[in-house]
Amino acid sequence: MTHPDLPTPPADLAAVGRFARAVGDNVARVLVGKEGVTRLTLAGILTGGHILLEDAPGTGKTMLARALAASLGLTFRRVQFTPDLLPSDVTGVSVYRPATGEFEFVPGPIFTGLLLADEINRATPKTQSALLEAMGEGQVTESGVTHRLPQPFVVIATQNPVEHEGTYRLPEAQLDRFLLKLSVGYPSLDEEVQMLGRLQGAHPIDTLEPVAGPDDLLAARAAVRSVRVSDELRRYAAALTARTRSHPQVALGGGPRASLALQGVAQALAALDGRAFVVPDDIKGAAPAVLAHRLSLRIEARLAGTPPESVVAEVLRAEPVPADPAQAAGAQAAGAV
Repeated sequence: MTHPDLPTPPADLAAVGRFARAVGDNVARVLVGKEGVTRLTLAGILTGGHILLEDAPGTGKTMLARALAASLGLTFRRVQFTPDLLPSDVTGVSVYRPATGEFEFVPGPIFTGLLLADEINRATPKTQSALLEAMGEGQVTESGVTHRLPQPFVVIATQNPVEHEGTYRLPEAQLDRFLLKLSVGYPSLDEEVQMLGRLQGAHPIDTLEPVAGPDDLLAARAAVRSVRVSDELRRYAAALTARTRSHPQVALGGGPRASLALQGVAQALAALDGRAFVVPDDIKGAAPAVLAHRLSLRIEARLAGTPPESVVAEVLRAEPVPADPAQAAGAQAAGAV
């Protein structure tokens, strides 16, 4: 809901809301009861970021990625990360062609619209790092030649919880490249019963049709960047990140990239609600998924089993929340009456 004293959403932001509802409804045909994680994943995609899904096997991580790719009309490629996977298996390789006497670059599966990096923490660190340039710069460099990736380009990576056997912990630099880290979670009993009924016959993913295209996604991204963020809310986002760096249980807190991510996801969440401005709840709603995976806890906290999410919750409680612009405008209007 917008206040009459605040800017009304322009037509392109209204289109973002319709775009998001159409995508969300389409994904819901495949995934039951996952509106929350779908919304945050879509917000991450609208921000131009990449998503890390961590959860137990069989919770729908792969299906969420496939449903989003189908709904957005993006080409989809899946790479199963294993200990013997080489970097060139992901990015591509130059092959010598005797007929021409020249090397020809053969693109790897990363040259797609949406790449599902399945079980990324089962690959070696060298292969994991092969994604860094692609995720950060939107390009691949092979034999000194740079190859641009198609746009839009999205990586959705999945990983099993790090304590599972046969996994390699993602390094901090790799984790920081992921805009959001999310968990799909188990369905409730009623949702699981509903899922069983839906999947008794053909799987709905096989008949899922696009409700948007790559150009629609790029236009929606441009509209999201126009969402207004007040100076007070910029300071609030930066202060939350700064508090993670000074928290007694944190050895390495969030950096400036975390603050940028917090602002960007808050803008996307506002746009999904049809608002042309960010409110504090947008930043608070984005903070756990943006900040928690960027925190490296001190050894005492890790030994005590302290989850990074609890540190983010403490930071949110400790930092004063600036006034909601809608509430401020309402109070000003009431005083003028």
